Amino acid sequence: MALPAPVIGFDLDMTLIDSRPGIGAVYDALAAETGVHIDTALVTSRLGPPLPAELANWFPADRVPAMVDRYRELYPALAIEPTIALPGAVEALRAVHALGGSTVVVTSKFAPSARLHVEHLELPVDDLVGNVYAAGKGPALAERGAVVYVGDHTADIAAARAAGTVSVAVASGPFPADALRAAGADVVLESLHEFPDWLKVSRG
Repeated sequence: MALPAPVIGFDLDMTLIDSRPGIGAVYDALAAETGVHIDTALVTSRLGPPLPAELANWFPADRVPAMVDRYRELYPALAIEPTIALPGAVEALRAVHALGGSTVVVTSKFAPSARLHVEHLELPVDDLVGNVYAAGKGPALAERGAVVYVGDHTADIAAARAAGTVSVAVASGPFPADALRAAGADVVLESLHEFPDWLKVSRG
């Protein structure tokens, strides 16, 4: 299927970046401050859902808003430096530009935190939308004319469906390739190293 000059959307955590060490450090700090046990390994094994949903697994509902605020206060100092770009991420973004397209990150992460990652890692991202998840990402993608959405989570497949765009799933996050196929991804890649070649072929 040939595509027009592309606007390509990308998820952030475990699609473009490996933020597990940084996120784990923030949860460890939150646990130390509050005295609440948080299984950091479990948390970082299932990145994707919005922060309040994860915090609700560890704190009573009436404490979650305050914990969200505190997490976001701790995040810049603890989570940015340990986070790295995933293999092939920069090359995937550059491949879009090489074909005259533009890139947009659409993520459930708090937008200011997402921007800090993009800036720190010098990722060639043209636009960024935060605080949206699963099908809730659809309007942001559709408004920007995205023709592809790339993500690592089954919720990212739902996002692509909601936007009426091609779902490219990459098996770099919590779901293996077979699970991503079963969830309805149009294309499944083992890593973003495969994305530039796929993009060229898809344009015909």
